Amino acid sequence: MPLSKGKSREAISKNIKTEMKQGKPQKQAVAIALNEARKSGAKIPKKHSK
Repeated sequence: MPLSKGKSREAISKNIKTEMKQGKPQKQAVAIALNEARKSGAKIPKKHSK
């Protein structure tokens, strides 16, 4: 099932739920959803590692 396009909170939340239903861990689902939002033009900074 393709992820929904968009950068709103609703679109991100829907994508997270979709990925978790497919059996992915929560952290991975969040990363996928935020990446999709970034592709749609959302200004979400990438996580910086130490």
